[in-house]
Amino acid sequence: MPVTKCFPKGISVVVAMLLLTTIQPLTAQTPSDSERLEKLERAVELLQKRNAELEAEVRSLKKERVAAVPEGRMKTNVTYDGKTYREKAIVEEEKAPIYVQQRGPELKLVLGGFVQVNFEDGDVSAFEGRFGQTAIKDRFRLRRARINLTGDFAEQFDFKMEGDFGQSDGTSGNRTAFSATDIWVNWHQIPALQVKVGQYKAPFGLEQLTPDTSLLTIERTLPTGAITPDRQIGAELWGKPFTSIWPEQKDLLTYYAGIFNGNGRNITVNDNNNFMFVGRLELQPFKGKIAGQKSFLKLGGDVLNSRDEQGVNISQSSNLLVNDDGSLSPFVLPSADQRTAWSVDAWLEVGPFDLIGEYLQERVQDRTVNGVPPEFANFTTDGFYVTGAYFLIPKKLQAVVQWQYLNPGQKGNDGLYSILGGLNYYIHGDDLKLMVNYIHTWSDFRQANPEFGEDQFDEVIGRVQLMF
Repeated sequence: MPVTKCFPKGISVVVAMLLLTTIQPLTAQTPSDSERLEKLERAVELLQKRNAELEAEVRSLKKERVAAVPEGRMKTNVTYDGKTYREKAIVEEEKAPIYVQQRGPELKLVLGGFVQVNFEDGDVSAFEGRFGQTAIKDRFRLRRARINLTGDFAEQFDFKMEGDFGQSDGTSGNRTAFSATDIWVNWHQIPALQVKVGQYKAPFGLEQLTPDTSLLTIERTLPTGAITPDRQIGAELWGKPFTSIWPEQKDLLTYYAGIFNGNGRNITVNDNNNFMFVGRLELQPFKGKIAGQKSFLKLGGDVLNSRDEQGVNISQSSNLLVNDDGSLSPFVLPSADQRTAWSVDAWLEVGPFDLIGEYLQERVQDRTVNGVPPEFANFTTDGFYVTGAYFLIPKKLQAVVQWQYLNPGQKGNDGLYSILGGLNYYIHGDDLKLMVNYIHTWSDFRQANPEFGEDQFDEVIGRVQLMF
């Protein structure tokens, strides 16, 4: 306390004054030794007395300080002597604050996550082919509940570890608990030649690679879910070649070249000795202003090749297999196959307006292994989507429209069309936003085969998103 720190200074002043008053007369009058000794003894006595008074003052101040401790710092101690209970207020010892300290030489360590909760009413997920025998009832849905840790090391490495508490999709039993989504390490010392290893989204498809929290619609389209490979375990080379030689155009070109097991996330064994090869190129030919508005144009293209064994799900994010009633379900291979896929995409933004489009195609061919004949016929799946968005209120209220189509290519007239209208309200950007979508879906197969039931479906989806 400031009071206690000033006492030594006060004592020094008293000593100096007493010595001066004592010594000055001595030097002036030159008294005898006995007189001088007597005066010094009296001075010492005065100092001792004053010191005792100061010590008493300090003790009194300390008592007052203890008495002034806030109520939150006090606790009641109850004792029992066999006859009566006695309560006594005592000062509670302050506990050290809780803190987290990284073990390694990280330059950055960030803990975060997000929660997405859906309300789904009507023909739930009909746009994904879930109707008839695969129909889902109205529901509240914990769509995603993720927590992640990202970091950046001094040795030019960055990493991410993320898991999801909301893995259940309500229709399959293999995603019902907490499990890993992204676990990877990336070496980024050379921006034009980076190396990434672990589990993450294979670089295929613009909409698939767009973060879950940044999508303009609540759910991804059916073509994206049916054709893109989603998360895989593997490694890739990627980079931005112009970062060092043309810094102002560092985003002009980005490339990705990856090799993966090809049989899905959180599966640590490969289904065979073959791998999935994936490549993507992104080009941003324009970034600037149009009519005074910040604008850009991005173009992209993807390729994929994979040889898979029986039992591999080749539509891991959505549905692809056409059932007898025209509905869709996940396509789990009944026998070995070889797949080739490609896609092209474009994204134009001019101020408050966005226009995004993507076309995807995949050819699935049967393959004979160990003399076992294939159990399915070759087919080609293709699809597209076009999404437009406009901010009615800048950075706050956004209107969205979308047209999507998927041709599974397994039965005659088995296509699915959907049109979407929606609103996004950004309370605090993507960190806190509300979304609502209305989706109308048509089934070509049901229209051509009315005996299976309705061929048009309607759904309303609402979402609350919170990032932390």
